[in-house]
Order: sequence, then C-alpha cells, then structure tokens
Amino acid sequence: MCGFSGEIRFDGRSPSTRRLEKAAGVLASRGPDAGGVFVQGNIGLGHRRLKIIDLSERAQQPMVDSELGLTIVYNGAVYNYPELRAELEKKGYRFFSSGDTEVVLKAYHAWRERCVERLNGMFAFAIWERDSRRTFLARDRLGIKPLYYAELEGGLTFSSTLPALLAGDGIDTDIDPVALHHYMTFHSVVPPPRTIIAGVRKLPPGTTMTVEPNGQRSERTYWELRFEADAEESGYEFADWSRLLRDELERAVDRRLIADVPVGVLLSGGLDSSLVVGLLANADQKGLNTFSIGFESVDDVQGDEFRYSDVIAERFSTRHHKIEVDSARVLPALDRCVQAMSEPMVSHDCIGFYLLSQEVSAHVKVVQSGQGADEVFAGYHWYPPLMESSQPVDDYVRVFFDRDHEEFLEAVHPRLADGDASRSLVRRHFDEAPACRAIDKALHLDTTVMLVDDPVKRVDNMTMAWGLEARVPFLDHELVELAARIPAELKVREGGKSILKEVAREIIPAHVIDRPKGYFPVPALKYLRGEYLERVQDIMLSPRARERELFDPGYVDRLLGAPESEITPLGGSKLWQVALLEYWLQRHDI
Repeated sequence: MCGFSGEIRFDGRSPSTRRLEKAAGVLASRGPDAGGVFVQGNIGLGHRRLKIIDLSERAQQPMVDSELGLTIVYNGAVYNYPELRAELEKKGYRFFSSGDTEVVLKAYHAWRERCVERLNGMFAFAIWERDSRRTFLARDRLGIKPLYYAELEGGLTFSSTLPALLAGDGIDTDIDPVALHHYMTFHSVVPPPRTIIAGVRKLPPGTTMTVEPNGQRSERTYWELRFEADAEESGYEFADWSRLLRDELERAVDRRLIADVPVGVLLSGGLDSSLVVGLLANADQKGLNTFSIGFESVDDVQGDEFRYSDVIAERFSTRHHKIEVDSARVLPALDRCVQAMSEPMVSHDCIGFYLLSQEVSAHVKVVQSGQGADEVFAGYHWYPPLMESSQPVDDYVRVFFDRDHEEFLEAVHPRLADGDASRSLVRRHFDEAPACRAIDKALHLDTTVMLVDDPVKRVDNMTMAWGLEARVPFLDHELVELAARIPAELKVREGGKSILKEVAREIIPAHVIDRPKGYFPVPALKYLRGEYLERVQDIMLSPRARERELFDPGYVDRLLGAPESEITPLGGSKLWQVALLEYWLQRHDI
C-alpha cells in the first residue's frame, strides 16, 4: 500500500520536481517507509512506500526496468501475483525483486492494456513507456484504490489523493455544481469522474486510461458487473448457492493473507467482520490480532458494540484490542481526520476509523475489514421494498437521498442551483444497468457507485492516514460476481444478507448473526451539542464561509437553530453535512 503522483508534459517542458516533492509530502502518511522521484523525458513520477510485500529495497518505487523500457508507480496489493509471476517466468521474463510491483510491470509488457484483466486485488498504477513516451493508468474493478487527475496548461497531473494534486499550482478549485448536488443529496457520494473540485477528476473503477505524448487520452472499461446467473446455474437451489458462496468466501479471505508482515482484523462485532475472523480461525490462523473501538453513548444511541466483538474474540482466542474513546478525544482529532479526507466524507464513522487506525497501526501494518457486505449481499433496509417496486427510482430516492431537490435549492447559493442532477443520475443508472429487476438495479448502483465513493473511500483514507493497509475480502471481484448471480430472493429475506447469514451459521455464534443490525456510531456527531456545536458554529459563521457563499445563510441559521431535529432519512445530521464540506475546504485551504 502506497501513494503516488505524476506529471505528464505535452508541451516540451520538463515536469516540475517541485510539484512532485510537494505531493510526496502530502502522501507521506500513505507510505511512511520510503520515497522516491523519477523524472525523464515528458514524465515525472513520485512515490511513497509502505512495505508490505517484499520488504527489500529491490522493490523500491518508482520502479524502473531499463531492459523493458518501463517505469511504474503502484498502490495496492495483487493477491495472485505468485501465479502470474510463474506464468511470466515461463514466457522468459526475469525478475530482480520478489514482490507484486514488478509482476504488474512485466504483466503490462506481456499483455499490455489487458493485463488488468488478469490481476486479482486492489490497485491503482501508472506505467510509462520510455520509447513511445506513452503513459498507462489503471484502477481496480471495485475502486478500492483511488486515482485522481487534473489538467494543467500543457500537461496532466495525477495522484493517489486529491489534496496531493492541490499541492501544486494551476488547478481550478471552484466548486463543481453537479458534484455539490450529489454531495448534498446522494448521501455525500460524488460518482466519478467528478469530484467536488471542478478541476479535479477521478478515474472510474474498472477503467484504464492511455495518455499519448501529445495529450490525446482514451479510456477503456475492462470490467462490468452483471446481475444474471450463468446458464448452468439456472437450476441452482439455496444449498447450491450456499456451497459456492462458502468456497468463494474462504478463497477471498485466504488471498488477503499474502504479506511479508502480520495481518490483523478490524472487528466491529457485526456479522461481516465476525465472519472474517471465523474464516481465518478455521484456516488455522493462530494468535490473530483483532481490534474494536467504542465511544460514549448519547441518549439512546449506543456508542459501542463490545458485547458482540468480545464474544467473537473469546470464541476464536484472538489477541483482542478493545479501544475505548471518550468524547473529549474526538474533538481534538477532527482537524487531522478532515485533513486526511481526499474528498469530504460526511459519515460519522470517519473519525472512528481514523482513531481506530491510529491505535491499530502501532500493532500491525495490514488488516482485513468487513466493509462492502451490505451492498454486495443486500443488507440495507431499502432493498426489500424494491423487490416488487413499479417505480424503482422514486422508491430508491425516497429512502436513500438526504434531501429532496427543493430543499437543495433552499440550501445552496442560487449560482450553484441547477437541475436535479442526483435523481437524473439514479434514473440514468437504472436505465443502463446490466440488470432487469429493480432490486438488482439498486444493488448494481450501490455496489459500483455508492460503495466506492462512501464506505470504501472512507476506509482507505482513514487507514492510510496512519500507514495502515486495509484489505476487504467482501470486495474480491470474483466473490462480488458470484453475489450478483445469486437470486435477490436469497439475499433480501430475513432482514437482508440471508444467504450470507446461513453460511455464517456454520462458522460463528448464532446470536452474533441474529442481533439487531449495528453501525459504527459516533453519537457526538449526530447530536451536535456543547463543544461540537460550537466548533460547527465557528466553521459556518466564519468570514471564510460567508465570503465563499456556498450555502444560503437562512438555511444555515435554520440548521444551527435546531441541529438535533434536522436529521436525514439515513440518520445523519444535516448540519454536520454542510459544516463538514466547509470544514474540508478550509482545512485544505481552498
């Protein structure tokens, strides 16, 4: 796991080493173990390294293969690299390192842009061809690893984080009005290629981009998730799907053990992370480090789920680390948490993951996480009503959107008000999704869009803020493809994730499976009171916020006057949502 940046010139000028060095400073937490810069011809590449696979200096980046004329910067983990290496060696390739970076580089030489189709894992990378001066950029199928880019006068710059791009000059930092609509409406999800910053874009998941030396760019989508069973699976019953699912889960968890350092687990006490622990224990992983975090409760909102995580830790004899955080610790950490966000992310559990990652990074450098199972296996409450929906767009919007278009128009400055971009996005996606039923259209949207730019991005940003690599077995693309083929009826019943729960009964205690659905609560950010409310007031009433004219003053005053009554359908604070965006802009000096 690492962070990288680059600059490609189309005008004959040399890339700016100053830009690369400034970006490297921003990326340092993603790669605290080593760093390097490469500049040649029309390309400049910078890299910060977190040593996980091949701890030697032979795997240092930017990695140059002079014999092949290729240079790579790479972020991620390709779990099937040993198999790919063996295949490449049979083709005659010679290796000077023992990790996955060189395998990706030589896979590109062997199979060019189609190399990504052979990679199982999470990745974003850039490869420069010395002789053609062509640059190839790629992102993994589920968008687990980020890749941002921005146009410059006479060039293009790219990086693992948006703030690293802003460390250089020449980027348009105006607010993108369409992205603002998504942020305020689509639960703070801004789908690619947009970001909240008009001049910065992100490469969509499952996509590659080839940049020619004259600046011409072409994109190719190499993966699409389809919701239909294979012909031979058409007669499968529950037991058949369960057997396939159990096998695929075991493979997904086992793949993510590949590392030259110990691997732990983030254990919330919910079904998903508990199942990961159980699968690892069944695979004979001894002395597994597990980590849980809890906060003080506010009113009837419970701040921890230790009673469930304790059960799993005791059942599988893990080395359990229980981290209790009082509210006094949350507020001082907020500045650094917001600073760590590549894009503004409103979910309360960002601070939870941030503080948890701080503690975990003192013990291990790699963890597995249960993120993604709710989207992949239909665990949310809005899925069952869509089973028989005749108006799927309306039904989805009603339960998922944070506010309707009319309230959005009340909330923002008139110059930023336009059409109902978020409803249009959902309608377009439902029309184009490779799925026939309303429920499958919603699952496709959530798995390929919402999941990427909310939970997945959140985990990546908060863990990498402390040089911690998070691996997500539920987003193994082969597991996700299997889940999409399983009939929706076998997923949504019994409150959701039905088939996953039945597989889990063979592995973990039933009362952990049948417990009420939990979240990662940080009550102090849902019910803003005391010092937290004062912080929000300082942000929203500051001269910078007033001068920016992003939000309507009357709307802001309304939220400040009744912060606890203005809650979104999904249980978030509307005040925190608007404040977080302004907070993020100020922290990044935008």
